[in-house]
Amino acid sequence: MAEFTSDVTVEDVVVRDTNVSDAVDEPVRAMILDMLADAERSVTDLEAALEQRGYDRTRNTIRHHVNELRDAGLVEVARLEERGGGTTKYYRANTIVLSYAVPDDRREDVAAMAAEIAPDISEIVANLEDEHRETIESIADEMAPCEHCRSQKYETYLLLTILRRGFVDGVVQDHDESGELEDRN
Repeated sequence: MAEFTSDVTVEDVVVRDTNVSDAVDEPVRAMILDMLADAERSVTDLEAALEQRGYDRTRNTIRHHVNELRDAGLVEVARLEERGGGTTKYYRANTIVLSYAVPDDRREDVAAMAAEIAPDISEIVANLEDEHRETIESIADEMAPCEHCRSQKYETYLLLTILRRGFVDGVVQDHDESGELEDRN
């Protein structure tokens, strides 16, 4: 058997939350999630918006997709509206799924910026580990389905989740209506 001896460096960490990936693997669901990230919409509103984009789906099918997204924790009922003897649910996304790729010719720019902030990130992670070691280890232990799985990267996943949530709370929430970052100075 051939042995690979070349040095391989980690260039990125991809997080695959199975609840999220299963829910958005269906292209229509990803589109619905994107629409609900922009505004509250009812199933009827989604049906009309999807039809404008060339997707002809029945209202029951759209309701099914919204329920799948809701069950995965990606959307929630934003409000209820009483109308004509019935109640209409309006949904809103609480998660943004980004499906982009950095252009190949710009990867060096991204790498340079990442290298510039890496020491700050290392310090943040070290502080998290120092201040919350027991909690992180406890959560990682709960995630491991068995003793033999403890070697998995549960703590790395938790740290990335914490950093991602901090990013959302600290940056994404500061976007103004136009989608531009507000000047934080």
